[in-house]
Amino acid sequence: MRISIVQSALNWENPNANRSMFAEKLTHLRGLTDLIVLPEMFSTGFTMNTGLLAEPMNGPTMSWLQDTARDLNAAVTGSFICVEEGKYFNRLIFMRPDGQFDFYDKKHLFSLATENEHFTAGRKRLTVEWLGWRICPLICYDLRFPAWSRNTAGSFVSGHTPHYDVLIYVANWPNRRAHHWRSLLTARAIENQSFVVGVNIAGVDGNDFEYSGDSAIIDFSGQPLAQIPEGKEDIFTLDLSLENMQLYRQQLPFLADRDIFEFRG
Repeated sequence: MRISIVQSALNWENPNANRSMFAEKLTHLRGLTDLIVLPEMFSTGFTMNTGLLAEPMNGPTMSWLQDTARDLNAAVTGSFICVEEGKYFNRLIFMRPDGQFDFYDKKHLFSLATENEHFTAGRKRLTVEWLGWRICPLICYDLRFPAWSRNTAGSFVSGHTPHYDVLIYVANWPNRRAHHWRSLLTARAIENQSFVVGVNIAGVDGNDFEYSGDSAIIDFSGQPLAQIPEGKEDIFTLDLSLENMQLYRQQLPFLADRDIFEFRG
């Protein structure tokens, strides 16, 4: 599976500008990728201005995702501010080229930025199947909570088959904690014997927080396969090997000895 990570600055609280900007950035990817990963809140930046910027599920950002996936013949994923039944969600969409989609609402809301005061937390983890791969997409702060990210059984899946093959984090992760971002992405790859994909923004947001990006693809043993340089706006596409990962899991079957637990958070 060919996966493209998109590291970009965002236009603060300007969905129209961000959708146009990403449309231009992505246009050359048609026929060259299978999955495009955008950052967290890619249409607005990490803002708490939910009343002004939230969109329904039939709004312009969903339409843009459908059009983009269709036109590029690739799945597209990233999160936006969604309103549903009077509640606001930091909602990740996994959009397929045929217009079918799945969604995940961010479980761990970033209380340091009062996200928990403006958004409703999700309660269900998502795994999607795409081109023979099982993919678990999560959002930013979720990275700090290994139980939620765990490639395990229990409440998520029965038996000993690993729950996913690719773990994705879309983020607005500030530069001052970039070391945590890089370290935790590697840790999640090692402990889950999974590819890990982290996509972060670059530049400065409307709150004057700096973002270095450090978007990366890490393999199932914790080795970096790709990393977009600090602060650079760029797109990187890599072809992942499911066969190599399965062979590694067979040779080092650590997941068979994992703890089985029931998640009640």
